[in-house]
Amino acid sequence: MSAAPSKTMAQKAAEFGLKPEEYELIVKRLDREPNLVELGVFSVMWSEHCSYKSSRKHLGKFPTKGPRVIQGPGENAGVIDIDDGQACVFKMESHNHPSYIEPYQGAATGVGGIMRDVFTMGARPVALLNALRFGDPSHPKTKRLVSGVVSGIGGYGNCVGVPTVAGETNFHRGYDGNILVNAMCVGLADADKIFYSAAPAPGLPVVYFGSKTGRDGIHGATMASQEFDDASEEKRPTVQVGDPFAEKLLIEATLELMASGAVAAIQDMGAAGLTSSSVEMAGKGGVGIELDLDAVPQREEGMSAYEMMLSESQERMLAILKPGREADGQRIFEKWGLDAATIGWTTETGRMVLKHKGEVVCDVPLAPLFDDAPLYDRPWVAPQPQPRLSPADVPAPSDWNEALLKLMRAPDMASKRWIWEQYDRHVMADTLEDSATGADGGIIRVHGTRKALAVTSDVTPRYVQNDPYEGGKQAVAEAWRNLTAVGAEPIAITDNLNFGNPERPEIMGQIVRAIDGMAEACRELDFPVVSGNVSLYNETNGAAIPPTPTVGGVGLLRDYAKRARFSGAKVGQSLVLLGETRGELGASMYLREIVGREDGAPPPVDLGVERRNGEFVRREIEAGRLTVVHDLADGGLAAAAIELALASKVGVQLRLADDVPAHAFLFGEDQARYLIAVDDAQSLVAAAEAASVPAAVVGQISGESVAAPGLFEVSCGQLEQAWEGWMPALMGDAA
Repeated sequence: MSAAPSKTMAQKAAEFGLKPEEYELIVKRLDREPNLVELGVFSVMWSEHCSYKSSRKHLGKFPTKGPRVIQGPGENAGVIDIDDGQACVFKMESHNHPSYIEPYQGAATGVGGIMRDVFTMGARPVALLNALRFGDPSHPKTKRLVSGVVSGIGGYGNCVGVPTVAGETNFHRGYDGNILVNAMCVGLADADKIFYSAAPAPGLPVVYFGSKTGRDGIHGATMASQEFDDASEEKRPTVQVGDPFAEKLLIEATLELMASGAVAAIQDMGAAGLTSSSVEMAGKGGVGIELDLDAVPQREEGMSAYEMMLSESQERMLAILKPGREADGQRIFEKWGLDAATIGWTTETGRMVLKHKGEVVCDVPLAPLFDDAPLYDRPWVAPQPQPRLSPADVPAPSDWNEALLKLMRAPDMASKRWIWEQYDRHVMADTLEDSATGADGGIIRVHGTRKALAVTSDVTPRYVQNDPYEGGKQAVAEAWRNLTAVGAEPIAITDNLNFGNPERPEIMGQIVRAIDGMAEACRELDFPVVSGNVSLYNETNGAAIPPTPTVGGVGLLRDYAKRARFSGAKVGQSLVLLGETRGELGASMYLREIVGREDGAPPPVDLGVERRNGEFVRREIEAGRLTVVHDLADGGLAAAAIELALASKVGVQLRLADDVPAHAFLFGEDQARYLIAVDDAQSLVAAAEAASVPAAVVGQISGESVAAPGLFEVSCGQLEQAWEGWMPALMGDAA
């Protein structure tokens, strides 16, 4: 019979984020008490961040296969086929908690970590995106957090030399105590040269290379799996410190090592550091692993085994080399100036054995660490549906001109030039469209070909808040629509599911229903999930963030000359609106910013209509008949027309519908709609109607203002000042 757990070790387990019953399960699995090193290893591998113990049951609902999917979830990143023997590798991941505690390093190491996930698969990173959510602009911490996060993203990505081409930034009081920093990386590789993390056999050398191990980031994975409280800023030691120049050396050394043929398996050291990388490599391969921690390159004196195993020091990799190839690896590491050492071997035992100073400090079976973490079917409560709002339920503006100006200077709508001008968007010389050029997604040329990748990041948190199921569908549909609007074939998504505490049934209800909606949209749009990340416990003192399941989408342009953007409209062209407008104002930007309400059901998403309308638009772009296309989203037709006018430096005269009230027609956020500028409107309308796609001429390109006769007229200069002026005014002395 095993001994009863000691009070001291059980208390340690609680400090490490383990529930009493989880600690008892560890004792049962080992048939004894763990020591401190073993407890630390279990605590990070059983954390929400590493084990997905609250969400795994529901993540299985996602479609993960498709004709272009080479590798779905379960590896460092997803891999898709982009023809001609080439592959795209991509993933999105969060660095929310670290970025709130230490915004510069939190955001910087988020960028570094997501790049390692991609080049670990054998791909060269070619593009970065970021999805940022901050608190109320008037909150005393918001400016400092914005400044630090943006500086961290730019400081790391710019120095490594990978362009940041797209993203999104929202502000809402719901993020006051817990900001979100979601980073996405896209890379290119040969489809037959993808590298995986599973150790293929026992008896192979385990090689550590990259930066030395220090005491930064210890228990970072555990911290990322806990709520915040008033003392959270004391957790700064759990935030890692990044070095982008070391990352650049690591990229080149890793890709050269792979090209040499010496690599049998490889894994970056991300969350939970040396622990997770070694456990995952051995666990996936069904082997054991033995490490000599005395051989680990160390940055600080007197590091303990516990500190080395749980450190999240950045820019580190773990590789299993083929027999006799250590010398090849060492030559490459020396060339790039990296620390490196053989620190162990794979074994036949199925156990993790760690030695330090001649003693065994950890000897545990791998199975409970790798694939036997507790999995929970947490109770959940279905979210209460919000009432559907008719146009009559929402007042029209009392001052139309002011309403338009107020909408365009609203925090979520205003230009984010202040942010993206700090990012190098054109390094590597393959960026075709980015945040500055008026496209609904970033576009990166596949070097040396006519192909390009289109990338986007999307979610509308206020929709998910009011109806997680419809909001989840819409997040996927909007990503699909943004790729379609530039002419790309949408291929697959990655996701970052940001929610509050899953132990609260109402939060778990948001998670379940959002995943249900996302999964349905992915199935109906043939848009599978190939990678992702779950970030839970995003709340402070019991106040959860708005549910924010961010979707990162990737699509393929076979010929980048046949692409669309929402700039380039010319005087004399007509504006055609594709898609049906009923005037959905529930949970709309207009309702929140002009009326001051956040209620109402979000616009429903008809996935069949979404697909039909989008496929028509894509065919027309591919045929070269459409070059100026903008999808409709926040702010509806009015916002899309203003954005198109400002990007094209032209005026727009809008034509109202007869059957929808003016404010609902202009500001409604009905889905599956596109605004198009064309020379021959009648031909487009006829082609659309032949494809059963609703189409109507809604305006002309002319003048120097955005106007609807008899209702409003605002000069483009005033609109541009409102749109461009908000962010610099907010940042002021932080700029």
